[in-house]
Amino acid sequence: MDLPINSKIPSTLLPFYPSTLPPMFDLDKWQEIFDTMRRNKLRTFLTAFGVFWGIFILIVLLGAGKAMENGVKREFGNRVVSSYWLWSWQTSMPSNGFKPGRRITFTNQDVTDLQLQIDEVAYAGTRNNLQGEYVVKYKDKNGSFRMFGATSEFLAINGEKLSKGRLLNKGDEQARRKVVILGEKARKILFDDADAIGKWVDVRGIYFQVVGVYTSNENNGQNEERGYIPFATLQHTFGQQNRVERITLVGKQGTDPQEMKDKIKLFMAKKHKFAFEDEQAMGVHSNEEQMKQFMGLFGAIATFVWVIGIMTLIAGIVGVSNIMLIIVQERTREIGVRKALGATPFSIVSLIIQESIVITSLAGYFGLLAGASLLALFSYLIDMVEADGGRVGFFYNPEVDLSTGINAVITLVIAGAIAGLMPALRAARIKPIEALRAD
Repeated sequence: MDLPINSKIPSTLLPFYPSTLPPMFDLDKWQEIFDTMRRNKLRTFLTAFGVFWGIFILIVLLGAGKAMENGVKREFGNRVVSSYWLWSWQTSMPSNGFKPGRRITFTNQDVTDLQLQIDEVAYAGTRNNLQGEYVVKYKDKNGSFRMFGATSEFLAINGEKLSKGRLLNKGDEQARRKVVILGEKARKILFDDADAIGKWVDVRGIYFQVVGVYTSNENNGQNEERGYIPFATLQHTFGQQNRVERITLVGKQGTDPQEMKDKIKLFMAKKHKFAFEDEQAMGVHSNEEQMKQFMGLFGAIATFVWVIGIMTLIAGIVGVSNIMLIIVQERTREIGVRKALGATPFSIVSLIIQESIVITSLAGYFGLLAGASLLALFSYLIDMVEADGGRVGFFYNPEVDLSTGINAVITLVIAGAIAGLMPALRAARIKPIEALRAD
C-alpha cells in the first residue's frame, strides 16, 4: 500500500514502516507499547501484580529461611562444631553387680584416658562450676554471676572471643594462678566503663586478678554473665580435687558423630561399670550431629520455599499469558489492518512479546526491590531490639544473595517472554480478511 507523500502515517502503523533502527529497538514500537499499557491501566496493573507478588513472596521467604539459619549459626557462635560434650549423673539400671542410683563421677584420669584410648579424639578440655551461693566483689560493687574453672582447651572449644587482655593459658593451669577472665556483661557490672585488666576481684574471700575480658553470643548472651578461673586453681582452691563435671572432646576430621558418641560411651561404661544403654548414667552431646540436623531442616525449608515461590511465579506467568491472549483478541482488527498493510509475522510477534517482557521486567524488579526493602527493615528492627538489650533468638540478619534475586528476575523475564509467545504466534497466524471481519 502506497501513501501520498504529504499524507500522515497513523501512529498505530509506524512500527511497521521502514525505520533506520532494528525492529527490537524501534522507538515508535516502544512508544506504542507504553501507550497501550496507559490505556489499559487496570488490566496492566493486575497482570503486573501477579508477577510482583510472586517475586516478592519468593524473596521474603528466602530471606526468612536464611534468617533462621543465621540465628542457629549464631547460637553455635564460635564453638567448635566437631566437639562432643560429656556429663555424668546417676545410674537408672543395675549393672556389674551395682544397684541403680549409683552416682557416676568423672576424674582427671578419665580425660587422659579418653585422649589415649580413643584414636579419633584430637584434644580435650574440662570445666567445673563453682558451687554454692556467693557474689563476686570489687570494692563497693558486686555481682551474682557464676564462676567456672576451665582449661584453655575448653575455652577454645566453647568459643569465648577475647575482647581485651588475654585468655587463660597452660601456664596459669600449671602454676594454679589466681587469675580470672570476665565476660563483657560481668565486667560492666563490676567496673562500669572502667578498665578491668589488672584489678583484683573477691570470690568467696579469695582474690583473683583480672587478666582478660571476653565476648560471647551463645546462650542468648548469658555466657558473658560469668567468669573463668584456671581449672586446676578451682579444683585445689575450692575443694574439688580430682572431680570433673564437664568434659569436652574434639573429634578429628572425618569422624562420624554417631560412631564417635558410641565409642565414648562404651569406653566410659566399661571404665565406670554402668550399662551402655543407661541414658541416665552419662550423656554425650555432639555439636556436629546437631548442626547436621539443623542444616537438614534448613535444606527442607529452602526446598519448600522454592516450591512455594516458583508456584506463585508460575501463577503470575499464567496470568500474563492469559492477559496477552485477551490483548490479542481485543486487537484482532488492528492486527488484521497491519498485516494488510504489509506487517510481517515477526513484527507482530515481537510487539506482543515485548509488551509481555516490559510487564514482567518492571513487576519483577519492583517485587525484588520491595522484598529486599522488607528484609532490610526486619534486619534494622532486630538490630534496634538487640541494641536495647533484647534478644530475637533464632531469627537474625534476614538476607538474600544478590545473585539469587537477579537470577530470579532474569528467569521471570524469560518466562514472561515465553508466556507471551503463544498469544503472539496466534496473532501472527491471523488472516487479514478474518481479522477485519472480527467484532
